[in-house]
Amino acid sequence: MTKKLGAEFLGTGWLVFGGCGSAVLAAGYPELGIGFLGVALAFGLTVLTMVYAVGHISGGHFNPAVSIGLWSGGRFAAGEIVPYIVAQVLGAVAGATVLYMIASGQPGFDLVGSGFAANGYAEHSPGGYSMAAALVAEVVLTFAFLMVILGATDGRAPAGFAPLAIGLCLTLIHLISIPVTNTSVNPARSTAPALFVGGWALAQLWLFWLAPMLGAVAAGPVYRWLAGNGES
Repeated sequence: MTKKLGAEFLGTGWLVFGGCGSAVLAAGYPELGIGFLGVALAFGLTVLTMVYAVGHISGGHFNPAVSIGLWSGGRFAAGEIVPYIVAQVLGAVAGATVLYMIASGQPGFDLVGSGFAANGYAEHSPGGYSMAAALVAEVVLTFAFLMVILGATDGRAPAGFAPLAIGLCLTLIHLISIPVTNTSVNPARSTAPALFVGGWALAQLWLFWLAPMLGAVAAGPVYRWLAGNGES
């Protein structure tokens, strides 16, 4: 279990550092910035690389919603949910801490003003989307993410390609929803930047726990029904 939790800590930290770091450090420069597409790719690549690196140790969840969704789908033990979530949140905070240490090395860096890649809705949505729109987007996209994860890791799926499918799915999710919420589908990823930004980010954090969990819980029985008795 210790090694599993260590892998989840490391993987979630890499996701936050790499994904949020791409937005905070690399996206905003007109000439050198990676832009919207680059941030989406960065999030997908963090998951893809770490699932290949340590997925065989812990399952490569790196996301409380994934742990809940896998439990809902009959793939994960209930007794391991809380330790996994704790490791994921701590890893996310560690990744955000390293990111802050780097970002604050630039003269004039404004932590709160930058948003620090925190998730938000209404006036804190990049596109000004409402709370209801944010809620629907996060539920639906997390549901879709778990359906891809459950399908790609099914015993009947082509072997060795699950990390690629999962990473590309997360990239697609970001392409859809960065304008809506800055994209969460991951409560740990949302929590870490919110702890640094404080204020509005913490006040809106509830949505980025509730919505991904709802989407993840719904995906489990739906996939089990689709997969039928042959699912493994």
